[in-house]
Amino acid sequence: MNYFPHARLPVFLASAVSFLALTTASPAIWPFAKKDKVVPVNSERDSQELAAQGVLAQARMAENAGKTSKAQALYQTIVKRYPFTPSAAEASFHNAVIIRHTGKMDDAFDAFQNFIVAYRDSPHFAEAIEKQYEIAEEAKGGKRQRGLLLLPMKMNSSEVIKFYEKIIKNAPFGKYAPLAQFSIAEVQQDLKEKDKAIAAYQKVVENYPNTSQAAEAQFRIGSISNIAAQRSEDASNLLAARDALRTYIATHPEGDRKKETELILHQVNTAEANQSLTVAKFYQRMGKTKSAAIYLNEALKFGSPSVSAEARTMLAQLAAADPDGVAGAKKGPGQDYTALTAENLKARDDYVGPMAPDLARLSQRPKMRTGDDTFRPVPLEEPNLPLRPGASQPGAGSLLPPVPETEKPALLPVPPTPNAPKLPLIPGQGAPVPPVPPVPSTTKPAS
Repeated sequence: MNYFPHARLPVFLASAVSFLALTTASPAIWPFAKKDKVVPVNSERDSQELAAQGVLAQARMAENAGKTSKAQALYQTIVKRYPFTPSAAEASFHNAVIIRHTGKMDDAFDAFQNFIVAYRDSPHFAEAIEKQYEIAEEAKGGKRQRGLLLLPMKMNSSEVIKFYEKIIKNAPFGKYAPLAQFSIAEVQQDLKEKDKAIAAYQKVVENYPNTSQAAEAQFRIGSISNIAAQRSEDASNLLAARDALRTYIATHPEGDRKKETELILHQVNTAEANQSLTVAKFYQRMGKTKSAAIYLNEALKFGSPSVSAEARTMLAQLAAADPDGVAGAKKGPGQDYTALTAENLKARDDYVGPMAPDLARLSQRPKMRTGDDTFRPVPLEEPNLPLRPGASQPGAGSLLPPVPETEKPALLPVPPTPNAPKLPLIPGQGAPVPPVPPVPSTTKPAS
């Protein structure tokens, strides 16, 4: 009987796989399984804090003595053994500071990032954000660090942008968030990526509107669009530049860039007027009067004095040759077209002058009201006006309510005159009768 030892190899492999599957199911059996960190109870945490403080004191003594390698090893030991203690936060921060002094910017930034993620409630949180911003600024400025071959090399722009993005994520409304977002835009601008730079500057304006970086970002949006317009014939760049510069003047009327903004805005308007004038001449040669009139009006709106004068002359010539075509060029929303030159209009036989506004209004037929307003017609019957006391007909302007017939007029009694003789009473009546005045005598007294 022949024996083939390799015949039992599949059975052995299957048994080994089954054994590994059973052993990996339980972390207690598998010795290389990673255990999750468990938060200790209060009593255990206090004992850990005492032990961590002892190691932390040794680490600080080593750091003060210049033994940074030993101090860094002790700091890392505290973070690893006692991660839930206040001393671990101190150790993590000081470990990042030591790495910062070595000149390895990426390693130092990551060390501070680990500290920020693990210990956000630490009093060193704001200082760690500041350290990260300093590292990002050094990398942006072109500071070199040691590479894999121990040769100094600059960091890639994409890595620098990631630094700034992490700073913004760590503290979106902190002190360094607008600075980091502005630096991202500057990096994009240095890379000649116009659209990304404008989008990054726009985030500064939208997310941090009350900062000095927002004003500068608004100005740079207009400046970048103006430079792009000078290098190409795309009219959208001129439109974007004008909108951005006008926004800067409206939101920052006393800004530091006001004079520069007005100068660039004048250049943008002149460039757009020249483009409109060139297009109008093209349509004039093609015999398209309406299109030529539209672009001539655009040149009048944004042009310099020389461009405006040429545009008015061409528009008057078009109006004399084809008045219907010029009249068909209607003004769009927000357009302020200049009126045509009056010389050729006055020379026409049917010119009688402009129509007065009142005559134009009177020449229109009246229209029925169709809207839902508070207009009410005049009543057909006079309302019942209140009566004065004792009167049968309402008086003019009477505001007193009418007195019922069952009640007497509300007259107040007249008080008697002080120290006056009593008057006799009329029988049957309660009102006193004044005495009859004496008749003066006409006879002269005897001498």
